[in-house]
Amino acid sequence: MAKKESMCDSCSSKTENCESTCEQKSMIKVRDDVKSVIAVMSGKGGVGKSTVTSLLASAVAKRGKKVGILDADITGPSIPHLVGLKGGTVATGKQGLIPPQTAMGIKVMSLNLFFEREDEAVIWRGPMLAGAVKQFWEDVEWDGLDYLFVDLPPGTGDVPLTVLQTLPLDGVVVVLSPQDLAVMIVKKAVRMVNTLGVPIIGFVENMAFLECPECGKVIYPYGKPKGEQVSTETGIPLLATLPIQPSYTSFGDEGKLEMLETPELDQLVARLEKTDDLH
Repeated sequence: MAKKESMCDSCSSKTENCESTCEQKSMIKVRDDVKSVIAVMSGKGGVGKSTVTSLLASAVAKRGKKVGILDADITGPSIPHLVGLKGGTVATGKQGLIPPQTAMGIKVMSLNLFFEREDEAVIWRGPMLAGAVKQFWEDVEWDGLDYLFVDLPPGTGDVPLTVLQTLPLDGVVVVLSPQDLAVMIVKKAVRMVNTLGVPIIGFVENMAFLECPECGKVIYPYGKPKGEQVSTETGIPLLATLPIQPSYTSFGDEGKLEMLETPELDQLVARLEKTDDLH
């Protein structure tokens, strides 16, 4: 799963003589200071995609890697709250915006970091959303990251399309939950990624089960996990299964989600490290 050499690799309109007129290719500048770019996406909202992004970024950071998160969920940003960053904290340096850092040193850029109130509504149309994503890639001093995780909004709209077509992605991690509806819609996301020629690293099934704190019995509040079934149907590996954990909620509400230990993500992190070895 080697890094793309150019944006042409994911262009569905590619022809032999298109390079001189291609608009996609000129949209995003090349950066040599970010080694690996991983997008995290879901077919629908409410499956815990931003939580998985934060946990995955912190799991990688705990292995000594330099990590950043680009919060591309412009109209529904939640990354700053989950990792304890407040609004109004973005400074400007000589080369662009300086991303605030979490307690673990994870660099974060999110539109919510520009607002004093985290419940400020962003009422923008598609081109403005895509423009913000472009700015967060081009005009932020990421400075030598090993991994940049891009937290996408749910669905297959303008922002996921912009990221998949223009950012130099090494791959996509797809988050799903056990509900039949979530499984059906996540397949739409998979089709979108495949159509655009971006590799899918694997699935993370979130909220798969709950362990009773009193008796230890395993409960399936959303039905039996379907990650293995979806993996078989799509040929994409299931690399992590996460339970419903009250600690995810409490640590996230306190802005300390990065402090949690998540051995469930070890297989996924190992897969990312193999990808990094190919660069």
